[in-house]
This record gives sequence, C-alpha cells and structure tokens, in this order.
Amino acid sequence: MKIARFVLKIVAASLAAVALACCAVAYWDKITDFFCSLTGKVKEKTASCHCSYPSEYDDYADWDME
Repeated sequence: MKIARFVLKIVAASLAAVALACCAVAYWDKITDFFCSLTGKVKEKTASCHCSYPSEYDDYADWDME
C-alpha cells in the first residue's frame, strides 16, 4: 500500500508540473506583456529620478562651435 501511495504522489506531482507548463505556454503572451510593462514602469521611475548623473557632454555645452 505504501508503494501505491508513493507512485500516486509521483504521478500527481508530474501532472501538476505538466499543467503548470501548459498554463505557461497558453498565457505566454500575457506573461511577456506584463513583464514588458513592468520594465517600462521601472524605466519611467528611474528616468524621473532627480539624482541623475551629468552627461559627459555637459562640460562642453558652453563652447561655441563656429
């Protein structure tokens, strides 16, 4: 009886893993859209940061190029 329970636990775990993989494949477009929007929001937050570093070209901004 212990062997049957062990085998059934292995079968249940493998079926759960396969179901998770199927869900990932079925909703792949929504998953990627979520992460793309998340990275976009992070970039917006860091772009509006007031502690931005000066550009290397700021040193030459006052030179007149004629």
